[in-house]
Amino acid sequence: MTPPGPCQPLGGVENGVLQITATCDDPLLSQPYTDVDEQRTFTDAAGNEVPYRYVHGGFTGTGTNFAFYFPAPAVYEGRFFQGTYPTSGREGASPSQIEFALSNGAYVVSSNNNGGIPAGIPLAAYRANAAVAKYSRVIASQVYPGSERPRGYLYGASGGAYQTIGSIENTTGVWDGAVPMVPGTNNSIPSNQAASLLGLRVLHDRLSQIVDALEPGGNRDPYAGLTDEQARVLDETRRLGFPLRGWWQYPTMNGGLYAAVEPAVTGVDGSYAEAFWTQPGYEGSEPSVQAARVQTDATITGLVPEPTCTAGETIGTVCPARGFSLTPMPASELLTGAQLTVTSGAAVGRTFSISTASDGAAYLAGGVDESIQPGDTVRIDNSAVLAIQYYPRHQVPTPDMYGWNQYRDDDGEPRSPQRDVLVGTVLATVTGGTPATGRFDGKVIMLGSVLDTEAFAWSADWYRGLADEAGGGDLEDNLRLWYMDNAAHTEPRSVYANTHIVSYDGVLQQALLDLDAWVRDGTPPPASSRYTVDDYNAVNLPATAAERGGVQPVVTLDVGGSDSTRVKVGTSVELTAHVALPEGAGEVVEVEWDFSGTGDFPDGGQPVPQDGTASIRATHTYESPGTYFAVVRVTATRDGSPGGRFGRIQNLARVRVIVE
Repeated sequence: MTPPGPCQPLGGVENGVLQITATCDDPLLSQPYTDVDEQRTFTDAAGNEVPYRYVHGGFTGTGTNFAFYFPAPAVYEGRFFQGTYPTSGREGASPSQIEFALSNGAYVVSSNNNGGIPAGIPLAAYRANAAVAKYSRVIASQVYPGSERPRGYLYGASGGAYQTIGSIENTTGVWDGAVPMVPGTNNSIPSNQAASLLGLRVLHDRLSQIVDALEPGGNRDPYAGLTDEQARVLDETRRLGFPLRGWWQYPTMNGGLYAAVEPAVTGVDGSYAEAFWTQPGYEGSEPSVQAARVQTDATITGLVPEPTCTAGETIGTVCPARGFSLTPMPASELLTGAQLTVTSGAAVGRTFSISTASDGAAYLAGGVDESIQPGDTVRIDNSAVLAIQYYPRHQVPTPDMYGWNQYRDDDGEPRSPQRDVLVGTVLATVTGGTPATGRFDGKVIMLGSVLDTEAFAWSADWYRGLADEAGGGDLEDNLRLWYMDNAAHTEPRSVYANTHIVSYDGVLQQALLDLDAWVRDGTPPPASSRYTVDDYNAVNLPATAAERGGVQPVVTLDVGGSDSTRVKVGTSVELTAHVALPEGAGEVVEVEWDFSGTGDFPDGGQPVPQDGTASIRATHTYESPGTYFAVVRVTATRDGSPGGRFGRIQNLARVRVIVE
């Protein structure tokens, strides 16, 4: 038998970009070792002690570590699931990842990405994950003697989607399939963050009006009362892909990962900010932009205590970081993303990023350093973040990334001066190993969200187009794209968020199981979502489940046949939820009600007929005046089991009730 040879450079490029195969040796990851191999147990949701075998180790001469979690041989079904995220520097899997995999006969593969990006480059993008996945099969053959080669599946969200796509495009035979979730394009960073920051600043005094216009019972005109500049900015953010309905969360928005991304922009294109403020053709010379620039000295007059979290206020997060008051205090909308440099006191010379500002207080990304005290003086400068807000205009990529085509003239040329480097492409390359090409190995189920305010929904359509062009065959044989409605970039992080968005965890779990059935025996997953992309580059889903496809239940809610009503205190209100499922998506197992719009869903658990389609009615009496947004949340599972913990796929709908 011929021993495996070294992995070869991709396309002859000698820059650390290797094509990893199932049999080649990565020269930097050729000496695996294990340092822990022991039996462990975890307690599942039902209180049962579930045994598994834990194996930990790494690769000599690197920072790459791994952890494997093997189910008992009696329940093993010949597969593994491997999650990834680029900045993760730890190899331990989460309890939910472990329980889901072991409960479904899969072992867990977890890598630390060689310490994470950027420290772990060049192994962090996909090579560490690939080496760990390959070595897991060696250990699996020892844990399950005589078993066949395990089928393996990689998945990741956001930056993890870049990694997942890069992994299946730069390897063959390592994974059998993948689930990239809420992906970006090759140029999304930092333009997506810039879009939200620009909108937050320019639209700050109209965002509540925009949100209300789009809520049930609203006037449907988000442009009413906007100035010309505000209307132009709303158009610009929409065409980049920011969803109109996504502004519902503006009180807690701060540009997403801007604080983490800004140093990367500075490092790659360090002269941009100076050019923005000094050179012709850039927006820094415009009066409205100059008026928004803050360069001022201030004094910290007091620390703002960390707010006390009430029960249920947050989900899986800590309470907001404490902040401080300043004199003078610039307008709050001008401070998000601004730099704060301490000019006196114990922290003198240190620079921080302001994440948010409100109610006379500024909050720093990561919290206030203990060395900062009242009486210290600071310098506040928002020059860099203001410049970044207009960066998309100077980062116009190829026309296939159509969100940026708004910045082209009639001849197809960019209207604004262009930078020498596309930072988004650089960051996509660092994260995924190479920019996405659409040429991948294995089968893919991609998950997108039409309400995503960080990785805009059309990005998934863009990748589907790349794959269609590169595949040279029937794309449906190898790729599904399921869009989720009323789901965001991340899981709900507050109870109130439950009134607008649902988790996509259940869709991910079902996608992994469907992917394995597709690979194992050719069972096709439910069809891709049908959708259209409008002139504002928004992804729109059909109104009915039969037309929409995918796997998510489709739900509408009405009160007296309308999306809003006005009643007197003490009046009984009847609400009707209409629910349907796409073909092959299973059955509706639960309907929950939140009549007051708090996100608690105290009136939940109502069973529904097991026929895939249902109209469910509920009545509620409002005892106090006010405006309420009643919410219905629907859960479906593939097998119709209401008690299952995994594969619970949700959607919701809202109506407005005005009580006088």
